[in-house]
Amino acid sequence: MASTPAGTVRLEEASGTALDAGLLAACQAVEHYEISRYGSLREWAKDLGHDEAHNLLSEILDQEKATNNKLTNLAVTSINKPN
Repeated sequence: MASTPAGTVRLEEASGTALDAGLLAACQAVEHYEISRYGSLREWAKDLGHDEAHNLLSEILDQEKATNNKLTNLAVTSINKPN
């Protein structure tokens, strides 16, 4: 089982590329959750005039987006590639 903010993904019966795709989906769910949270926190910091926090959260948000892009690339080029 893989836990995500949206719930639990059952992977016990999966194997091969199905298992890889399931794990990748769980990882992306976490990234999407983090992107939404850091994006909200960044904007709140901006609205409240907390420039240092806004800058730090912007850096973190960029890292989370980069990780999501890498996962998407992995899915498209490897895991979900048609046989």
